[in-house]
Amino acid sequence: MKNFMFIGSGINVEPINLILKQNPDLWDENRERRDSQGSPHSEMNDIWVRYNDQKKFKESGDWSKFNQPHFPIWYPAARKLHYIRPLAISMMAKMGSTHLGGILITRIPAGGKILPHVDDNWHSRFYNCKLYIPIQTNINCWNRCGDEVVTMNTGDCWYFNNAVEHEVQNQGSDERITLILCMKTND
Repeated sequence: MKNFMFIGSGINVEPINLILKQNPDLWDENRERRDSQGSPHSEMNDIWVRYNDQKKFKESGDWSKFNQPHFPIWYPAARKLHYIRPLAISMMAKMGSTHLGGILITRIPAGGKILPHVDDNWHSRFYNCKLYIPIQTNINCWNRCGDEVVTMNTGDCWYFNNAVEHEVQNQGSDERITLILCMKTND
């Protein structure tokens, strides 16, 4: 495979899943990815755990430079999702990463999808290693990147090349929840 790489399995994601079930208010606190016109993410919910500091953009109302160079910060959700920080750091060590970028959790309902798209902005180019760790999934949920399709299991970790067109389809009867870790590697 050229667009996906299996990194490992057996990651204990149940503590994260439990916290998500106990804190449904964490979903869609930041709706920009879902609500922007023509977004490929319109059928999903997400939680922003780490990304660019929104303060100055909220104050000015000008979001045009939000995806320009920045040092990501931990969002308030990270306090409740405290299992994610040590997991991210251990994955950085495993991948030989030099910088930790954005961290998101995405949820696609049964029958939902993320439409085909390519991630092409400063963040996706600088943080050139994107990992998926399914927290909850089903056998009828698949990820496509280029001409390759994979079905990921709960607790697996996959690298994928988000500079290539990709999409996710959840054709199962259960929602799919995935932790996305972005980091910089020198490769």
